[in-house]
Formats: sequence, C-alpha cells, structure tokens
Amino acid sequence: MASGRAPARRRSGGPLVAWPSVPLRGATSRDTAYFDALAEAGANILRGAKLLEHMFDTWPEDSGVARDILKAEQEGDRITHDIVKRLNSTFVTPIDREDIYGLATQMDDIVDYTEEAADFLGLYKIEAPMSQAQELTKVLVAACEQLAAGLEHLRDFKDLDKYWIEIHRLENDGDRISRDAVASLFSNGIDPMVVIRWKDMFAVLENAIDATVPPGAF
Repeated sequence: MASGRAPARRRSGGPLVAWPSVPLRGATSRDTAYFDALAEAGANILRGAKLLEHMFDTWPEDSGVARDILKAEQEGDRITHDIVKRLNSTFVTPIDREDIYGLATQMDDIVDYTEEAADFLGLYKIEAPMSQAQELTKVLVAACEQLAAGLEHLRDFKDLDKYWIEIHRLENDGDRISRDAVASLFSNGIDPMVVIRWKDMFAVLENAIDATVPPGAF
C-alpha cells in the first residue's frame, strides 16, 4: 500500500531477470498453476491501471475508485505471495524459477506504483489532474494490456516478441510525455510546492510504465 512510503522511489534489488523465451527441459505440464497465476497477475495490473485512468479522468470525484485500486494492490500481494510460496515448495518448474519470481515481483511493482499514484491524488490534495498525467495513465493502461496479453500466451512461448516490442514503444512514449510534463512545470511560473507535487506524480507514473518493460528483451 502506498501510504507512508517516500514519493516516487525506485525499487531496490537491481534489474529483474530477462523474460523467458523457451520452457525448461524436463518441465511437466502438470504445474500450469504458475502460468495461471501469472495470467491472473496480468489481469490484476490491467484492472488497477484502468481504475487509475478512470480516477484521473473523473477526479476530484472519487466514488470509491481509490478503494478499488487498493484492493487490486492487495490482490497483487496475494498473488505474489502464492507464487513465491509455490516456488519454495516445488522442485521442477515449467520455466526457470528466477524468471517466475522476476515476473511475479514485476507485476507486484506495477500495481504498487499504480496504488501509489492514486494515493498521491488525495495526499497532495490535487484539485485537478494535469493533462500530461492523464496521458500517462492511458499509456500505462495500453502497456498493461500488452503485458496481460503476453502473460496469457506465456505458456505457448509463441509470438511473445510482438507484445514486448509494443510495450517498449509505449514506454518510450511515457518517457517523452513525462519529460515534456516536467519541463512545463518550470516554464509556467508554477508555485514551487505544486512543482514538487507534480514532479513526484509524474515520476511514480513513469515508474509504473517502466515496470511493464520486459528486462533484457531489447
């Protein structure tokens, strides 16, 4: 949950492992639970991103959206915990266990950043979202759509590159929007406290988008 965390921080622990491209030899089809759980995590991050987009488009009307985003974050924690617990009790996995752990924690990071951005709206008493922030939430939704689709097809190990390439393109779009947004903060004589708040917001939204990129795929 975002409350009590420092704004827009980068997560520690170094880069995640590269996304898997082929199944390990000797893996059996009986343990499809990993693929099911990763697909579930993908659907969860997409739900959280869509809720965040709606929240930014309708703010300051809340209507319980922030609570729903928090539930998505908690659901992400549950899925990650279940995957890690299974990893600790399974000898043979359908793909490398480090790849499974990396994917699970990556999904958890995305939904954490999503909830953090939602939390900032209330914490920083944002009166109305800047248009660039709304653009970033739309990029996040598009990236999560690609990621969720890729995770749905992960068990097939076919044509995954098309999802990762599109995510990479969207991540570049997010970087551009974020740079332009921060530049605009310093060119319009905006109050310094407002600048600080929106820099934090743009950073956490960019972090969420960056977390959708498959490490080592490009």
